[in-house]
Amino acid sequence: MTRLIFLGPPGAGKGTQSKILADFLNIPHISTGDILRQAIQDQTSLGIKAQSYMDQGELVPDQLVEDLVKERLFQPDTENGWILDGFPRKVTQAVFLAELLAETGQSGEKAVNLDAPDEIVISRLLGRGRKDDSEEVIRRRLEVYRDETAPLIDYYSDRHKLLTVNGNQSPEEVTTELKNVIAA
Repeated sequence: MTRLIFLGPPGAGKGTQSKILADFLNIPHISTGDILRQAIQDQTSLGIKAQSYMDQGELVPDQLVEDLVKERLFQPDTENGWILDGFPRKVTQAVFLAELLAETGQSGEKAVNLDAPDEIVISRLLGRGRKDDSEEVIRRRLEVYRDETAPLIDYYSDRHKLLTVNGNQSPEEVTTELKNVIAA
């Protein structure tokens, strides 16, 4: 049973690596962005609520995101495990997730930190060529990541649930290291 939470700065390769690993392990890759889009598309009650926030240009509140994640983790395809990408983003969400998993007997999750230096991440993101990816914007996103998400690294480390992988190598080398770390 593999339950993995992917952490790391924007541009570290979380999306790419979590999809590759999910395919390899034959478990679902659960992205909170995808869950949100799907709920909105399906017009579920949570999706309709989320849409109203997004239409006003506001962030979807934690409670709503937590409800969506909870709903998704209880779908039949998660029986053999899952990979969470984009959740939790802060310690309060990690505590929610730990309590949820403990309640349902689904403990044993590990957090994978894809670590990459700022300069590497910045050059990767600039290389994608997106309009909103100016160096200034990227540096701000990294700052927000360090403030909000980096404490999760300590949270999972303190609980002996943290696996760190060097994200500053070729995608193939990262995949190999990930497979080795998870098999250990």
